[in-house]
Amino acid sequence: MRGNVKNMRVVTREGREIGQYVRSKKDFSRRGGAWAALLIVWVVWGSTYLGIRVAVESLPPLLMAGSRFLIAGLIMFPVAVRESRAGGAGWATWAQWRGCAIVGILLLGANAALSFAERTVPSGLASLLIATVPLWLLGFDAGLNRVKLGWTPVLGLLVGLVGVGFLSGSVRGSVSVGGVVVCLFAAASWALGTILSRRVPTPANPALGSSMQMLTAGAVLLAVAAASGELGSFHPAQVTARSWLALGYLIVVGSIIAFSAYIIAVRKLPTATVATYAYVNPVIAVLLGTTLLGERLTPSMFIGGALIVSAVVLVVRRAPAAH
Repeated sequence: MRGNVKNMRVVTREGREIGQYVRSKKDFSRRGGAWAALLIVWVVWGSTYLGIRVAVESLPPLLMAGSRFLIAGLIMFPVAVRESRAGGAGWATWAQWRGCAIVGILLLGANAALSFAERTVPSGLASLLIATVPLWLLGFDAGLNRVKLGWTPVLGLLVGLVGVGFLSGSVRGSVSVGGVVVCLFAAASWALGTILSRRVPTPANPALGSSMQMLTAGAVLLAVAAASGELGSFHPAQVTARSWLALGYLIVVGSIIAFSAYIIAVRKLPTATVATYAYVNPVIAVLLGTTLLGERLTPSMFIGGALIVSAVVLVVRRAPAAH
């Protein structure tokens, strides 16, 4: 009897060890997949600046952005609805559609503004200007939510402002001051949309909310494109093959795949780790712009970009984790 008890204890201990080993293997696999997803976000979202630059070479910017998001939304929406209903959620309410429309217009309207600006602003410079989004977020959070800023975030804001000054000083030749202003406006709009996304009603399923944002913002952007005359003057025969390919890349890889990867990363990795995309993306964009499009990296752009990336690091690393 004692031998049986002893054997049972050995078997139980071995069973626990095997269970712990299996769980650790599964956890490693999940985190490995999450890191792979974050790598996709780093590279793909950094490459979308190049994709936008190529797409607007022969495609009207508002029409391009509206088509991109409407098509991506139409593809994602049925899948997201099926997933949401399988999880026990019902149909989206009108209040949720209204909330997604507000957030979508601010977020994806910012992307459309970026598409407009990239006709006169190099993709690398545009990415560095958009990298100020976390700084705008900090400012809006302090102004709208009365969040107190510590010394490190304040230092980050000041360093970021100096960096923007260097980037603005690099504007010359074919780069317009208006394009730089539009890029900064796009960064502010994206930040405001992010802040409001926590206040307005949206679906619990992130993929469903994103597809609803794409559908509503895409429809609005196409309506604005029609009102501005872009649709009337659009001639498909004049669009180059590389612009069509860039649009396809932005729809499938930039919007659908990268966003899905972002959702995976957000669910499995710490918030501060996922937020690193904010200062990895501009590095990828500058490298692609200089190597593939021959964009010139001036000393002012290099210094300004380094200051902005440093500022974002200060702000992101001191940001509290999301709950």
